[in-house]
Formats: sequence, structure tokens, C-alpha cells
Amino acid sequence: MPRRKDRTRSYHFPFRRPPMLRTALRTLRSHRLRFAMPALAVLLGVAFVTGSLLYGDSVKAAVARAQTNSRPDVSVKVEPDSPDHASRLDGTLLRRLRQLPSAAAARGEVEGSSFVAGSDGSLVGELSRAAGVNYVPGDRGQDVRYRLVSGHGPRTSGEVAMDRRTVERAGYRVGGRARVVVGGTARSVRLVGAFTARDSRLEAGGTLTAFDSATAERYFAPAPGSYSAITLTAADGTSDAQLADSVRKVLPSGVEAATRAELESLATDASGDGDKLTTLLLSFAGVALFVSTFLVANTFTMLSAARAREHALLRAVGASRGHVMRMVLTEAALVGTAASIAGYALGTGVATLLGDLFGVTGGPAAPLRLLSVTPLVAAFAVGIGVTVLSAWLPARRAAGVPPVAALRTVEPATAASLRRRTLLGVAVTVCGALLLGAAVDDTNVLFGAVPVLLIGLIVLTPLLALGVTALLRRPLTRLAGIRGKLAVENARRNPRRTAATATTLMVGLAMVTAVTVAVSSVNRLEEQEVDRSMTSDLRVTAVDFAEVGDDTAARVARLADADAVTALVQTYFDLSGDDTVPVTAVNPATVERLAPITVREGSLDRLDHGIAVTEELAADRGWRLGSRVSGAFTGTAERTSLPVVAVYDGPENLTPTLVSDRSLPRPAGAEHRPIVESVLVKAAPGRTAALQREIRRALDNPALLVQDRADARAAATARTGPFLNIMYAMLSVTVLIGALGVVNTMGMAVFERVREIGMLRAIGLDRRGVASVLRIESVTISLFGSALGVAVGSVIGAVAVLGEESVPLVIPWDRTALFFVAAAVIGVLASLWPGRQAARVPMLKAIGTDAQ
Repeated sequence: MPRRKDRTRSYHFPFRRPPMLRTALRTLRSHRLRFAMPALAVLLGVAFVTGSLLYGDSVKAAVARAQTNSRPDVSVKVEPDSPDHASRLDGTLLRRLRQLPSAAAARGEVEGSSFVAGSDGSLVGELSRAAGVNYVPGDRGQDVRYRLVSGHGPRTSGEVAMDRRTVERAGYRVGGRARVVVGGTARSVRLVGAFTARDSRLEAGGTLTAFDSATAERYFAPAPGSYSAITLTAADGTSDAQLADSVRKVLPSGVEAATRAELESLATDASGDGDKLTTLLLSFAGVALFVSTFLVANTFTMLSAARAREHALLRAVGASRGHVMRMVLTEAALVGTAASIAGYALGTGVATLLGDLFGVTGGPAAPLRLLSVTPLVAAFAVGIGVTVLSAWLPARRAAGVPPVAALRTVEPATAASLRRRTLLGVAVTVCGALLLGAAVDDTNVLFGAVPVLLIGLIVLTPLLALGVTALLRRPLTRLAGIRGKLAVENARRNPRRTAATATTLMVGLAMVTAVTVAVSSVNRLEEQEVDRSMTSDLRVTAVDFAEVGDDTAARVARLADADAVTALVQTYFDLSGDDTVPVTAVNPATVERLAPITVREGSLDRLDHGIAVTEELAADRGWRLGSRVSGAFTGTAERTSLPVVAVYDGPENLTPTLVSDRSLPRPAGAEHRPIVESVLVKAAPGRTAALQREIRRALDNPALLVQDRADARAAATARTGPFLNIMYAMLSVTVLIGALGVVNTMGMAVFERVREIGMLRAIGLDRRGVASVLRIESVTISLFGSALGVAVGSVIGAVAVLGEESVPLVIPWDRTALFFVAAAVIGVLASLWPGRQAARVPMLKAIGTDAQ
């Protein structure tokens, strides 16, 4: 019988690739809550990067504008090449420069520090930019550089004019009295005029106080009859370079001329500071983005596990591995694009905030260039790049799901892969630890050791998570019963996920702890230095950029409750060539009552006619009692020979030599004037507080600080307060991303454990119990991450401190305990929304679902 032909046809249904973008958008819409947290984390990082770059561009623009607009009458500036040649800028040179055919005008400048005390008694403006200048009236009585808007220019020593903005800030009015601090002494003067000026110091938030030329010379001239600088204006048809060539031909040796363009190029130092700050901010942004990668990777890993059946079905109907991988990466790119757009918009606000925190100009801020190429490109490159790179490994795992796994929802990691990860983590961690040990001798190694150590610990964290949760199983079971055991087992179920979540907190808290340890140690050093230098009941010092007046000690000594007073005047004694020794001038009659000085040989009673040296310096130089020390005090040409009248030991601020303040020569100019570092005061018994009030009232100088020991310690440690707050503010973004990571993990866990939640409800666990399981798990992961961060941060901070020989190591246990409390709070807050979602899952629907 002939064989019947089989007419059954074999049909092949080719896989038709749906539009990739449309599919990815559909996935994002259906899982929008799951993608919200990683998008927010990337958004914060992009905003940080964008804000830093926009702020840096704004700083550069502001500095360039201030320098370009400053002093438009200056074509060439003449200055001495060293303080020793300052006296060569005198009236004779000024007249010679005025006679040059290529110069339309020449002006002698006399400038120095001058502070303005407002009507409320506080100092006005940026102290580092507070200047006093000489007012040079022209033919019509006006100074072309300082255009009067009201009143007239200063004519006597009791009159000043100020820039209009300073007058407004100080609360003064033209014609009334004003207070200025010059040379360390507060003076009451009459404000006779207000002017406008184009000056970079005003742009930087400073103040300008104009004195008549004779008064300015007395206060600020480097030498009698000399100027701080001479500026020239080029004649019509003469370029700045041509004028500079003409000027250089008549200049004496030791004096230099620079064109306006050369002066503007020097102003890049200010913008260079902006570049350094921008780089620092970008480094914090980099840390935040680094932490974001774990959140993004964790999200896509969990989503890939939840969508394993979907990916397997795609493979079963003909989709290739590449198609699945591209689909997941497209989803990541879309998340990154959305985060980049929102992050760039938020970054403009960050740039404005940075301008308020770190403003380098006191004038109107340079407008932000919202469409600057570099920040715009960086925003999208960083946002999309970080998201796609973070999702690459989860996408590869998703593409590796075989078609036969269509019913599998979770693909657990194999033990072998975890063992390989553990071995790698141990190797990298050991390498980081060795580098960290080497950083004790060379702190520069620390910048390479920290990232290596952190990466090693990140790789090793799954093993650590298993170990820590194993230790916590029994205590939590005793404390919370079955809920505690379930929470621990959930944390142990996927150690990779637990590790990734804890890592987001670990990195941020490690940085915070390291900074806290370093700053606390520096504060302790400052306190110790204050204890060593604060040898008297009270001390009078100047605020930053100010000075103590020469007459301050004499004025304090006249007060009834002042038992002993001495000024500490710092200068140098030039022995020969470059060989100099520091010298402190004191009052020989009172210094032994104000400081713990032990005289080994001789007596300080003869200090008016000699010099006292420490035992260490005497041994080093071969000096002994009666030896003669020949040299000249800095700023004076006259050499002298001083006998050694005493050999002593004393505190650091009174070493290595002492001379009498009455024998110290006083240079006529301001350039080499000895600096009064402070005034030490001993009060009559029981009158310290009263004397402190008397000194403040008698000096009436807001630029001077009258401190007792407690005040001095507080002032020393207060310097690091703003820095620490700024570091906390910068690193708080990283900690916030870590908190988002915990929220994200717990929220995703609810979606994954729908059936498990239903079964727990079915066997009697109520809604509150389900929420408490998630809360305990969240707190456990948060505390685990914070413990790692605090431990690693303490080690990093300790190594940084031990690299500095003089800095004592301080571990701030109170703050580290606060970090743990904060981590526990983060864990509780992170579980609120997931716990509420879990409690709302209907029990029967949960039992019947396919999700685990």
C-alpha cells in the first residue's frame, strides 16, 4: 500500500521586534514607582554636577568683569619688586613719570587696611577687602577715580569719604560722625563725602575709605615720602605696551612696571580659587553619583528578577539576547534622560545656592548662563552614562535568562559566584589596607588608598552581611519574636541586595565620619595651642586681617583693675645674610608675672640693654650669658650688638628670643613696622570679668577681641565650625541617596513578596505585624550600613590625623553615636511607605498571585 503523503505543514512564526522605544516607555509607565527612586538619585547627582559647573562659570565671569571694570584710568602700574625697595617710589619718581610724553596722567597711590565700624558697632563688609586709599583731587576738586555723589572730598585728618554702598551698609549719613579702624586703633571721624568707584575690592564685598593724602601717607606709606604704587594713564594714540616701555626706561632698579593686561592676568588667582572650589564640589558630586550607581543597579537587578518570566517568554518567541539587553538599557537611558533634564533644572538652583554660600563678589552676581555648553553636556553625559552603566550588568543578566525559565521569577546567585566575589573583595580590601598604612607616612597616598579600600569593602559586603545577620538572628528573635526572625531571614535571603542597599549608606557615612574625626582632632590641637599660649587672665588680639594698635597695651595698663600688662611684638633680628632669628619684644617688668618663664641664668631686669635667649637656641648657636649677638632689626639699616642677659625656658609664643619693647626701634614707614601680635593682661584678684568689660569699653574697637581662656578656646574651635557644616551639607546629598536606597529596596521587596505577605496574613500576622517585619528589616540594613561607614570612616580619619605629627587623634564618640541614631531613624522612615503598601495588599489576592 502506497504510503500516504503527510500534508501537515510546518509553520515558523518569525519574531517581530516591537518598537524598542515604545516598549521601553510602556515599561516605564507600568513600573513608574519602581523607577522613581533611582531617577531621583541620579537627578540629585546631576544637579550637584550642573550646579558646580554653572557656579564655576559664574565665578569666572564675575572675577573677569570686576577686573576689567576696575580702575579704568590705569594703563600701567609701577610697584617695587620687594618691600626693601618701597622707598624708591617717591615724589621725584612721580614727577619724572608725569613728564613722559606718552603719559596723560600719573598718580601716586598710598593704600592699606582700613575697617569701617557700622552704627551698630560691628565691622562692615568683607574684612580681607577693607581698604583705605588716598583722595587726590583734580582741578575741580574731584578725584577722577572716586566720583563724588554727595558732599566733598576729605581735606583734614579728621575727615573721610566712603563709597556709597559702605555708607548705606554702615547706616551713616554724609555730614555725620563715623568710626574707622586704622593701624589697630578705632578713630571717630567726620564723613564728608560719598563716592562711586570701579574697584575690584568693592566687587568682592569690601569697603573703601578715602583719606586726604597727608593722612593716608601717615597711616599707610611704606616709607616717609613714598607711595605704595604709581599708576599712569596712557596719552591718546599710545598703547599700554608703548607707555610701559617708556616707563621702564626711567625706572630705578628694584622697581617694575606692568600693563593693564598683565595686571588682569594676575587676577586669575581669584578665579583659580573658584576653580579649586568647583573641583572640590565636583568631587562631592562624584561621590554622590558613585553611590547612585548602586541604587540604580539594585533597582534594575530586582526588576530583572521580577520580570524574569517576561524576558523568558520574549526569548521563547524568538527574541535574541541582544534584543532583551538593548531593551533594558533603553529603559535605563530613558530614566537617565529624564533625570538629566530635571537635574539640570535643579542644578540652576544649586548654583544660586552655592553663590550665596561661597560668594566671591559682594556686588551684583554674574548672571548664570543657563545654556552653557559644558554644564549642559556634562548633565546629560553624567545622567545617562551613570544610569546606563549601572544597568549594564543587570541587563546582561536579564538577557541571559533562558527560554525554558518562563515560569521562573527569581534567579538566585550561585554559591560559586559569591565565593569568587568574596575572594576578590578580600584581595582588594587588603590592598587598600596596605595603602592606608603607607598613608601614615605620606598623606598623599591617602587619596589613592581610600577609594581602593572602599571598593574592596563594597565587593566584600555580601559576606559581611551574611555574618552580621547571622549574629543578629538570635537577639532579634528574642526581642521581636517571629517578626524579628522573619526580618533577619529576609535580609539574609539575598545578601547581594542587602549589601548593595547598605553600601549606599556606608560610603556617605564613611566620608562624614572621616571628616568629623579630622576636624575634631584639629579642634583639640587648637585648644591645646590656646592653653599653651593663653598664659594670662586676658588676652587682646585682632580679628582676621586686622591688627593691634601700638598704643593698646599702654591704654589697658592705665585701667584700675589691670595688675600687669605686656604687648607681644613680633619681629626678626637679621644676623648676617639670610640668617635671622625671631624676636618677641615684651615689657621686662611684667612679663614674668604674665607667662610661665623660667630664667636659667641671668635676669630679665637687664633686658632693656640686651637680649634673652632660650636654652635650646643658646646651645645651637654656642651663646652663653654675656655673649654678644650682632645684627639689625628687620626694617632698620642700623646694626647693633646686644649682650645675652638671660637664658630661659618659656611658652612657644615667647620663644626663642626676648627683647625689651622700649629698646625696639620703630621704623617710620608702615612696611617694616613690628607686628603687635597680642596684649597679655593680668587682672587684680577677682576682677577678671570686670576688667574684661573695662577693656572693651576703653578700647571701643570692634576689630579687637578681649578674651579670657574660655573665649579663646571657643574662638579657636569656632574656625572649623563653618567648614564642618559645609562638609556636612555637601555630604548630606550622599547620605540622602543612601536613604533613598533603603526606601527603594524595601518598596521593591513589597512587590516581590506579595504571596509571602498573603501567607503571613493567612496564618495570623496582622497588618501591623507585616509592617513591623519590614521596619525591622529596614532598620537592620540601615544600622549595618552605618556601622560599616562609621568604622571605615574612623579608620580613614585616624590615618589622616596620624599623618600629621603634631595633631592628636580624637574619636568623637558622641557624634558617631548620633550617626547610628540617624541611621536607625532612616531605617524607620524608609519602611513607612513600603509597610503601608504591604499592609494594604488583600490577603486572598496575595495568596493567589504568582509573585513570591
